[in-house]
Amino acid sequence: QVQLVESGGGLVQAGDSLRVSCAASGPMFNFYTMGWFRQAPGKEREFVAGISWSGRTTVYADSVKGRFTISRDNSKNTVYLQMNSLKPEDTAVYHCARRRGTYTNIEVMEDAYNQWGQGTQVTVSS
Repeated sequence: QVQLVESGGGLVQAGDSLRVSCAASGPMFNFYTMGWFRQAPGKEREFVAGISWSGRTTVYADSVKGRFTISRDNSKNTVYLQMNSLKPEDTAVYHCARRRGTYTNIEVMEDAYNQWGQGTQVTVSS
């Protein structure tokens, strides 16, 4: 059973930057596409960004395109989400997730992912 542990969340002001990380336990991290999702209070969880197993392909939600960057370091079993120009509406719990199956494409639907971290809180004040 893989374990995903997020870190790096916190309280920042609008316009600031923050990087959150997700460390994965277990082998074959580089076989799996990874995603970041977020859930704001009273809202459903939504896709933020995804990165293919190779790292060569990325997909972003329209709401974060141009401000957020997803990356991965397969030597460290870690995926990152660099968040710039943060807005109050980015406030949420951010979860990383591992895609079902190996060597798969990026999907935006959460049921395509079957391993989840506990999340890290990101709060952006205005």
